[in-house]
Amino acid sequence: MYYHASSTGNIEQLEPRISNHGVPLIYFSKKRENVLVYLSNAIEKYCRETGFEYSGKWQKWGAYGFNKSGLLQLEEYYPNALEKTYKGVSGYIYCAENIVEADFDVQIPDAATSSIPVKIKSAEFVPDALEAILQAEKDGLITILRYNEMTSKMKEWIIKTVREEYDNAVDHPDYRHFLKGNFPDIING
Repeated sequence: MYYHASSTGNIEQLEPRISNHGVPLIYFSKKRENVLVYLSNAIEKYCRETGFEYSGKWQKWGAYGFNKSGLLQLEEYYPNALEKTYKGVSGYIYCAENIVEADFDVQIPDAATSSIPVKIKSAEFVPDALEAILQAEKDGLITILRYNEMTSKMKEWIIKTVREEYDNAVDHPDYRHFLKGNFPDIING
């Protein structure tokens, strides 16, 4: 099975879209729990909640990686990031039985891509993304590194990275707004 998350309901066929990689693809994971992070885009959500008007393509915020066991590890780069990003957000997890995999390596464990439309076999409504993520953590399917558990070395990396990202995001006012709002001490300090 192949899984794909979306905030849009009633999709019967997924169509390739241009992503951060600049190639029209549909992204899937072979693990349902790995797509939970895509139920909400922290940048888009923050901008909408703060009244920031933007008509361009939203930047994506991918605060996750994979631990040594291959489990998805969500990382809170600022206090309460999980709650701010996922609480109360609903969406859908779409399941496809088969796909024709694209010859494009996204270098993400258990990921697959398709460059052609994919028919949906089933859909699952997720009423609250945060609850689903916390349940997946409880079930041992993902791990969460909370902000207050991060080492000082990791927090130093966050400071350095946020400053660099802000400086390099001149063409992405949505991303700059998000960074400034969630990392004010780093951006303004």
